[in-house]
Amino acid sequence: MTKKTTRMALALGLAFGAAMGFQGPAQAQANRAEVLHWWTSGGESAAVKELANAYTKAGGTWVDAAIAGGEQARAAAVNRMVGGTPPTAAQFNTSKQFLDLIDQGMLANVDVVAAQNHWDQILPAPILNSIRIKGHFYAVPVDIHMPAWFWYSKAAFAKAGIKDEPKSADEFFADLDKLKAAGLVPLAFGGQPWQEKITFYAWLAHVGGPDMYMKLYRDKDVNLPGTPQFKALLASFKKLHNYVDAGSPNRNWNDATAMVISGKAGVQVMGDWAKGEFATAHQTAGKEFGCFPGFGPKSPYLVAGDVFVFPKNADPSQVKSQQLLATVFTSPATQVAFSNKKGSIPIRTDVDVKGLDLCAQQGVTIMKDVSRQLPTPEMLISPDLEGSLQDVITKFWNTNESVDDAAKAIAAALKNG
Repeated sequence: MTKKTTRMALALGLAFGAAMGFQGPAQAQANRAEVLHWWTSGGESAAVKELANAYTKAGGTWVDAAIAGGEQARAAAVNRMVGGTPPTAAQFNTSKQFLDLIDQGMLANVDVVAAQNHWDQILPAPILNSIRIKGHFYAVPVDIHMPAWFWYSKAAFAKAGIKDEPKSADEFFADLDKLKAAGLVPLAFGGQPWQEKITFYAWLAHVGGPDMYMKLYRDKDVNLPGTPQFKALLASFKKLHNYVDAGSPNRNWNDATAMVISGKAGVQVMGDWAKGEFATAHQTAGKEFGCFPGFGPKSPYLVAGDVFVFPKNADPSQVKSQQLLATVFTSPATQVAFSNKKGSIPIRTDVDVKGLDLCAQQGVTIMKDVSRQLPTPEMLISPDLEGSLQDVITKFWNTNESVDDAAKAIAAALKNG
């Protein structure tokens, strides 16, 4: 749902929602919480059960409302809010996706919980900047994801004769060639717009570098796309298309991950939520599969994640449930248990992470170096501009459009955004 669509939905339903007082169904059970989310894959389902179990142990009643697909789930949440029957909590990304809801006065803040748990002291800056709006905390973060990891099959690498993880884009392309020569699918890929977008900005950060990345997304520099350096980056990105298989269009991300798990494919560029699929398949990081966060020892680390927002509700029992959810979601024990299943790393900097896997440990260590942290595009640009840029990348990836034309389209999107 774009920002424009969200505003239209809000305008149509705001009067009715206000008349209803944003009240949900009668609460017959203590601390009943209907939680709307989009976690439906095997690894995601195992992870969300950790949240549900923790809430139940805290005396709550968890009502699961899973809707496949992030855009679909967010649209359903907005529709229910404007219709006067909001869920207790709704999942969004750590981004600008929920700013319109705040502007319309439809979300409750959780300042009390944030103060009690010292969020301003234990949360990383990119997360704080996304959830603290105009001095108030309007979302509870549940994870830190890095969407630009490289996951690879140890068996596939061995079959292709690859001994070391690539330290540059040139080495990576050489490894893809070796995987192709070995009869494997070099790059496991899901040809869906959001996956194409992630692969692009991962490549931009790792190959173009943090400066080029921030000029595009933070500065919205309309002159950047026309430079030789950016055009070379676009050509390098499109070269990746030579290494995907014919079945990639419309493939789900977890099905692409399954290709790496089975050893059919060599590498996947995907967020660390993919690690949950490896865990569900009983594979261990460093044994059956490997991971690297980028090329070289100082590669940028993109900081993304998931949050839950709390629609305003006139029912005091729902307010109590919302505050209990916020407290439970961010507790140290819940954070570690959830991260182990989700593939993420905890949002807190004060938890014991010794029990996390090799890849998560690497992520925790990198996060301590703030110079390597980069906010994801969703934290820097509006949903409308994000959608426009995604459309450009999807067209460039799936057609014979020239680099020059793609660069012009990106510049136009920046100018109009």
